[in-house]
Amino acid sequence: MSNDVRYCEKISYIVLKFTLITYSTIFWLIGGFILAIGIYAEVERQRYKTLEGVFLAPAVILIVLGVVMFIVSFIGVLSSLRDNLSLLKVFLYTLTICLILELLGGILALVFRNQTVHILNKNIRKGMVNYYDDLDFKNIMDFVQRKFKCCGGKEYLDWEVNMYHNCSAPGPQACGVPYTCCVDLKPQEVANTLCGYQVLDKARLELLHVIYVRGCTDAVFIWFMDNYKTMAGLLLGILLPQFFGVIISWLYITRVEDAIEEFGHYQDGLLTDGHQQKQQSKLGACCRCLPEFD
Repeated sequence: MSNDVRYCEKISYIVLKFTLITYSTIFWLIGGFILAIGIYAEVERQRYKTLEGVFLAPAVILIVLGVVMFIVSFIGVLSSLRDNLSLLKVFLYTLTICLILELLGGILALVFRNQTVHILNKNIRKGMVNYYDDLDFKNIMDFVQRKFKCCGGKEYLDWEVNMYHNCSAPGPQACGVPYTCCVDLKPQEVANTLCGYQVLDKARLELLHVIYVRGCTDAVFIWFMDNYKTMAGLLLGILLPQFFGVIISWLYITRVEDAIEEFGHYQDGLLTDGHQQKQQSKLGACCRCLPEFD
């Protein structure tokens, strides 16, 4: 009876091998694409930037992400093609560590929410100091203020840290905020860049119909809570592929180890030709629905 229901090792081996190769190749190509975009963006950033900092630089983030994805996925492709147990285990352990770190980071950020918000606000204020010098940060901040209808990090008064918006500074921007904080900003109209003129020395209630007084940190967190389904889908889209890769690589490693133990010896990451033929004949015999492998 056990022979009738015996697991067909050859079929499982081929399916797992093809799946792991496909999985690794897809993410290898994606990693290379992200890396290429990051390098191009960084070259452009180096040409036009006037600040030496890399605070929230999208190009740097893309390069780091692309390098990690490219290297890890390449290890997966190479190890699955060669049946190299050492590289397969490196691929498995790396995926597992990345997945654990992401989950741990998310849990810690939620548990220590106040500390996370404090650190985020602190870094935002550092970026606001060089708002007009760091074009990357400026574009991000302008987008966030428009999208989430907010101003500053913790609150609109954070703009006092900028040398142009500080109330003691000379010029028309003194004691004001960028025009992306303004309530009446409309996409199809020419923006009034001085709509936030002289607002930092006024009370919050006086500005409710002039600028967004809510800080961007709170606005983003509130948006996350209101769109929890979208965020859950995004998180699953990030974590599930990694979890799938961990499961597939673990199953494939187990299958390769079983095949080596039962049918052959391991040499340079591959079964020797003689043992491969022996393995094929035995595996073909177990698959009663298939002709015997010669």
